[in-house]
Amino acid sequence: MFFERDVGEMPNNTGEFLKLRRKIMERDFSRMNDMQREAVFCTEGPLLILAGAGSGKTTVLINRIANMVKYGKAYESTQTPDVISDDDMALLNAAAAGKASPEQLSRVVSLCAVDPCPAWRLLAITFTNKAAGELKERLSRMLGQDSGEIQASTFHSFCARILRRDGDQLGYSNHFTIYDTDDSIRLMKDCMKSLNIADKTLGHKAILSEIGRAKDKMLAPDEYLASAQGDYRKKLIAAAYSKYQGRLKEADAMDFDDLLFQTVILFRKAPGVLERYQKRFRYIMVDEYQDTNHAQYVMIKLLAQKSGNLCV
Repeated sequence: MFFERDVGEMPNNTGEFLKLRRKIMERDFSRMNDMQREAVFCTEGPLLILAGAGSGKTTVLINRIANMVKYGKAYESTQTPDVISDDDMALLNAAAAGKASPEQLSRVVSLCAVDPCPAWRLLAITFTNKAAGELKERLSRMLGQDSGEIQASTFHSFCARILRRDGDQLGYSNHFTIYDTDDSIRLMKDCMKSLNIADKTLGHKAILSEIGRAKDKMLAPDEYLASAQGDYRKKLIAAAYSKYQGRLKEADAMDFDDLLFQTVILFRKAPGVLERYQKRFRYIMVDEYQDTNHAQYVMIKLLAQKSGNLCV
């Protein structure tokens, strides 16, 4: 059991305990330089990690996750165990000097930890399946079996899991189809044919690209039409967009851009669903954040609103 003490209430060895805890954590993360460790030990509130390519930003992210799972808020905390025995202090001194045995280290971590975060309450998002796989692999090497509960994935795979579970709130089944590029092209050509839009007048690729940009900006077909402002080309695209989305819905299908687009719509239309995910993820981390589009930004902003614990 831990509690926050006023300085006047602290036992004589509390100050020494806090110093030793920091030394132990600094030793545990000694592979990091001073600035990297500052980011690793900063667990609460918003955090921006800004550095050049190849400078170790992803490594910092992985070590920060490891710190939160092992030690929680310990580095900046003044919380201590109710009782700190002489044996405990001797063990902490040994650990700070690098002389504790592997068997003793679990006791050291339990003495030092303050509100460690369960692995399943951490969300790490990146942009490619390869990057997500590397993230999981490196976390597994560092945390062992605990890493399996950490949600580490791409934006799209994370959104797909949400929609499989809660897409019924938008009228989709939990086994909806995700259309690939060829499926989308086939469907768009059918929509253009029914609207008498010739491919020579406006190509299907151009229409699909514009629809993708509209979804990135969180513009539904009616909102896109409202932005056309007398532009004949945009009016044609708006008509194709509306027809295309209607046909997708009829087929219980989404295209790749829909995964983000529909997730944000779901969060906005179903506050109970959003709140469930807000409560689940205490800490959210996004790698390569500079590459996010508007829909991704909105989704992350909604998820992090309750905790405020967003690291990018």
